[in-house]
Amino acid sequence: MKTTDILIIDDDKNIGQLIELYLGKEGLTTAVAYRGDEGLTAFEELHPALVLLDVMLPGMDGWEVLKQIRRTSNTPIIMLTAKGETFDKVLGLELGADDYMVKPFDAKELVARVKAVLRRARASEEPEREISFPGLSINMKSYQVVVDGTAFELPPKEIELLFFLAGHAGRVFTREQLLEQVWGFDYFGDSRTVDVHIKRLREKLWREDASWQIKTVWGVGYKFEVK
Repeated sequence: MKTTDILIIDDDKNIGQLIELYLGKEGLTTAVAYRGDEGLTAFEELHPALVLLDVMLPGMDGWEVLKQIRRTSNTPIIMLTAKGETFDKVLGLELGADDYMVKPFDAKELVARVKAVLRRARASEEPEREISFPGLSINMKSYQVVVDGTAFELPPKEIELLFFLAGHAGRVFTREQLLEQVWGFDYFGDSRTVDVHIKRLREKLWREDASWQIKTVWGVGYKFEVK
């Protein structure tokens, strides 16, 4: 099944490409649909984490797309429109939109809104507190890591970093993204902190015959990889 972070439904190709560019810099995967009906189909196929939805669309307008999505899903939706009337804002929110931006908008502000809505959505979900792979178990209730039957007591940030990476197996994260996700949005420390914690995790836990590893992606960051 295909998955993506952000689905953009907008008939303006220039806007779609601009949003893709800025979100891509944040490590978010994107897909674009230029018609309302195509966007609804893409939503059902891609299961995105968030939808950026224009109001004025060919095929099916944004209001109808919003209503169709809300019949089956609570996926966060940010409405994009050239209209700025209070009525349209209220209508969008009443139909179930999570946020609303009027064109023309600042791309950096849009990225900030996207990240804020995603954080709220993720915070409202009941988090998975235990992850298991062959030879590895991470339990965040007890803050314990078990490797090949041996329990390890690790510093909290090492466990949280391992848990986050393992919970997104196969996905590459930059050092800055890991600092934001594990240390917090307001952390202003050196990004080399991530390198130090990764080094310690490898030294303590990794085995030659392990079916998993924390892999360095040169020039980008790190990812948890299952063989």
